[in-house]
Amino acid sequence: MALPYAKVAPLFFSYLLFMPNQSSPPGSAQKKSLFGPATLVTAAFIGPGTVITASLAGANYGYALVWALLFSVFATMVLQEMAARLGIVTGRGLGENLRDLITHPLLRWPLLLLVIAAIVVGNSAYQGGNISGAALGADALFGDIGLINRWHSATGINLWALLLGFIAAAVLWFGQYKLIERCLIALVLLMSLAFIGTMLLTRPDILTLLQGAFWPVIPPGAVLTVVALIGTTVVPYSLFLHAAAAAQKWPQAGINTEQALRSSARDIAVAIPLGGLISIAIVSTAAAAFFGTEQQLDNVAQLAQALSPLFGSAATWCLALGLLAAGLSSAITAPLAAAYALAGILGKPLDLQQPLFRLTWLGIIICGVILASLGVRPVKVIWFAQVANGILLPLICLCLLLAMNYSLPVQYRNNRRQNALGAVVLLVSLVLSGRSLALAFALL
Repeated sequence: MALPYAKVAPLFFSYLLFMPNQSSPPGSAQKKSLFGPATLVTAAFIGPGTVITASLAGANYGYALVWALLFSVFATMVLQEMAARLGIVTGRGLGENLRDLITHPLLRWPLLLLVIAAIVVGNSAYQGGNISGAALGADALFGDIGLINRWHSATGINLWALLLGFIAAAVLWFGQYKLIERCLIALVLLMSLAFIGTMLLTRPDILTLLQGAFWPVIPPGAVLTVVALIGTTVVPYSLFLHAAAAAQKWPQAGINTEQALRSSARDIAVAIPLGGLISIAIVSTAAAAFFGTEQQLDNVAQLAQALSPLFGSAATWCLALGLLAAGLSSAITAPLAAAYALAGILGKPLDLQQPLFRLTWLGIIICGVILASLGVRPVKVIWFAQVANGILLPLICLCLLLAMNYSLPVQYRNNRRQNALGAVVLLVSLVLSGRSLALAFALL
């Protein structure tokens, strides 16, 4: 079935090819662009994990947990604003700033090992899920393709995983920062069209949705789902990604730091809430299809199959397209974030062509492709990464707050309001950490 979204999407891609650059000098028409490094954060947290978590939340609890997504957007904006300001003012990533902030070897080296465990090793394990999710969307979108099916039957290898891994590697290998940013903006816009389009096709109950957004309740048995919804959005590697990307977006911010900070604030105010809207659209779609019925939702493929008889093939097509874009965007940003984190904390330049940088993201993509193409789920590695992430999130939040109060010139440090908001998010990160560790050790 031909969709209007298929006609609209090329307009967005055309816009991206000629879109203005935020780092242009004052007075230029180019400074009006709304999209920038914060879009990389949205591309990172709207991945297959978020799609699955939001789908289960909608299927099991309807619209009751939409408020948790709004809170996660708020918490993400608070932390990402600090990370972006740190990158713009210092011209360096979060990892480099942490090296200067934590000088004692008994503290620096454990932090280094924790970052490697949680972000580099962890993203290698999660990358399999990113590519698998994108492959699932591609398979649902394009249907039966003879070559794909014959290859899988003959070798047992998912050819979609190989193709999507190659695309992610090509974007990072040949792309300068500006090209990578625009590719991810394109994927975020594509996700927006797909998931919001799916929501509109399923005709959500707007009044109930608004009630779920502004009247916080936790239904029986929903505590872990609330924590999971927040935990899929507030993640430590996005802070490394955003700080380094902001430093590269505005490499001469010292000439006009105030303008760069205003551009960054506008970027955050557009991109992060857009990611929240995508998550709400996924919750709404699952609620419309499953909540209050006898059916049990086990995976996203089941959700796609259920949409067609209820709302037509257009809804299934949109959901598959969104899943493809979500998986591919995370398959690009997860290796990129890991490379930024490792290079920064080792004191290496944040250069996309630098050998260590390339080896880091390339190794993560190769691991992800192998895991996805063979259908392997590395349970022990994921458990290890979950434990490391559970420890790292509150620690990085605390280090970021310290950096924002001691590593910047006085005029750019946190004010009382920003510190208060940061303290609230730090407390939430401790809750998320406790949940992550409890879940991980429960799997032993």
